[in-house]
Order: sequence, then structure tokens, then C-alpha cells
Amino acid sequence: MRSAPVTYSWLAILLVTTIVQHTASDERVETILGRRSTNIGNLRHDPIRSMITSMFWLDGAYWLPYLIGFTVFVAVAERWLGRWRLVAVGFGGHVVATLVSQFVLYEAIAARQADPALRSAVDVGVSYVMAALIGVLAYRTAGRWRVAYIAVCLVAFGTPLVVDGTFTDVGHATALLFGFAMYPLTRTLPRVRRARDWFARAASHPPIVRHRNS
Repeated sequence: MRSAPVTYSWLAILLVTTIVQHTASDERVETILGRRSTNIGNLRHDPIRSMITSMFWLDGAYWLPYLIGFTVFVAVAERWLGRWRLVAVGFGGHVVATLVSQFVLYEAIAARQADPALRSAVDVGVSYVMAALIGVLAYRTAGRWRVAYIAVCLVAFGTPLVVDGTFTDVGHATALLFGFAMYPLTRTLPRVRRARDWFARAASHPPIVRHRNS
């Protein structure tokens, strides 16, 4: 099985930043996350920096769920998509989901349906990246497994959106749909037809043999 260097490097960075979050004071952590958050204020003043740095911090104290998510989805996506498709889908989903969710929040604040203090809310993490990759991985499967996979994704991401409807729920649903929309990037990639082959390296297409006329 091929390695996933981007995934493992990313996990190592997240481990380091998680240690910082656990060892620093609450005030220090709040300052660090506030400066790296993709909230309305930071997106106005330094959008590129906040978009990039927010992906290397976790919104919460628990690291294990992200380890599982990276192993089950991100590493599998990198082995299947390759490095540059992974970055395109993951970062693209992160950017689009952030902009959509923050625009929805901005409109809610303008309509006095949300607390104005949310302009500076802490919004960091890799969940939008993971949601986009979870979406695009629907095309790694084939047949009935793809239908079942998409159905589970829609329920998992749609339920919080309907029940709570927070701006992060909007972001997660948007990132998932972004991943679904990335089918054109996967058209030439191999598929798996059995659930037990999820972690296996799919057989690549046979090489094209070119003959030269003498």
C-alpha cells in the first residue's frame, strides 16, 4: 500500500498543536485560536493567513476522533487521489465551506437573528477538509456501496443542519456537497467494489503500450 505523506505530516502537526493547547493557559489558547480563526473579522483583515493556519489547530480537546478520521478517510483519499488532487479537494472544500458558512452567519447577524459577538467566534479545525474528502470518496466505491455511502453521508451531515442549523453545520454540509461535486477529478481513477477493500490499494489501469512503426 502506498504511503500518505501529506496525511501523516498533517497529523504530526496537529499532534504538536494539540499538545500546545493542552499545556498552555486558557488565556493563551484563546489568543492563539482567535488569531487563527476563520471568523468574519479575520476574513476581512487577513483572509489567506486565517484560511491556512486554521487548518492546523483543533476546535476541542479531543484528538482521537481526528486520528480515526484521518486514518479512515484522509489517508485513503490521498492514496487514491494522489497528493495534488487531495489538496485541491480538501483545501477547496475548506475555503468554499468557510466562505458560505460565514456569509450565512453574517446575514443572520445583519437580520438580528444571531449574536453579533459571533463575528469573532473561534472557528478552527480540519473538519471542513475532512467533510470534502468524505464527499469525494463516494466515487471510490461502485454499485450499491456508493448509493449506501452517499445516503449515510447525507443523513450524517444533514441531521445536524436540520436540528441545530449552526454556521458550522452549514459549513460541514457545504464541504460535503463540494466533495460530491468533484467527480470530474475522479473519472480516470480506479474503484473498489467491496466494502472490505476500502483500505486496499485499488488496481491501477494497465499501462498503455505504444508501438513505433519501423
